[in-house]
Amino acid sequence: MVTEQEKLELHKYLDPRVLAKISRLDLLARLVVEGFISGLHKSPFHGFSVEFASHREYVPGDDLKHLDWKVQAKTDRLVIKQYEEETNLKSTFIVDVSESMRYKRDGKESLTKYHYACAVAASLAHLLLHQQDSCGLAVFDDALKAYVPSSSNTNQIKSICHALDVQQPKAKTAIEPILHAIAEKVSRRGMICLVSDLFPGTGPEADNHIDSLLRGLQHFRHYDHEVMVLHIMDEDELDFSFQGNTMFNGLEATGRLTIEPRSLREAYLTEVDNFCREVKRKCVANRIDYKRISTADYLDAALCSFLAARAAAARKASAKR
Repeated sequence: MVTEQEKLELHKYLDPRVLAKISRLDLLARLVVEGFISGLHKSPFHGFSVEFASHREYVPGDDLKHLDWKVQAKTDRLVIKQYEEETNLKSTFIVDVSESMRYKRDGKESLTKYHYACAVAASLAHLLLHQQDSCGLAVFDDALKAYVPSSSNTNQIKSICHALDVQQPKAKTAIEPILHAIAEKVSRRGMICLVSDLFPGTGPEADNHIDSLLRGLQHFRHYDHEVMVLHIMDEDELDFSFQGNTMFNGLEATGRLTIEPRSLREAYLTEVDNFCREVKRKCVANRIDYKRISTADYLDAALCSFLAARAAAARKASAKR
């Protein structure tokens, strides 16, 4: 039974129009995954399930019901039919709830970056659960604020939405140590999706933030996880369209600064573009999917574009095999 509070949390992050559109696309893993629950993904283990894979020679002790009698009739050889079991993808969404994620453009319809990130994670989690896959959640700032272990239970989406809803962006970021800690928690090979604005904190990692971020993500690649980075940025951060003298309040750094933004716009946009390009370049070099998403983007369009690109890449990789 769903309580009124759970209904509010589900409605807050799950838009039926978004779910209807992204449900047409499967969030397929490019890597072979392991598991035991029926899903959309091939397991590296051979068993006796529904899809034929190959034959092997009969050895004493094999169950006779798996003998291929047609082959025996044609060749007089005893062979066992092997099948490739379908299995579930185990995913973990890592959502940034640091102070910079509470920024939003002025306007009644605007969402904070955190709210948008929650909608992204909840929508993709809903899709995975609909596929009979399992998913979990980690929420962090300078500490691990919430952790929901991966599960395919029908109530999992309620647990995920609740864990997202009770958090408030208010602390600094410490992304590398958090990623290392989560990597040690998620032991089984699967898919990791980081949803963050990727802003550096104020600690030692801030001086070399991109390398620090990559070290954390490489920890998951070391364990053979498939890794995705969804880089959430506000429209203001991407177009810097402020006019006139403006006071900027630091969210993850102390202090305030009053400037004439038009004089800095070109240099600022160059820095942002360089930062995003470098993050993407290093992600691609480490076989990590990267997509930048603006909070001004329609969520269904952004997710459909991302999923379609992944599906195309998966087909390309499958064709090469």
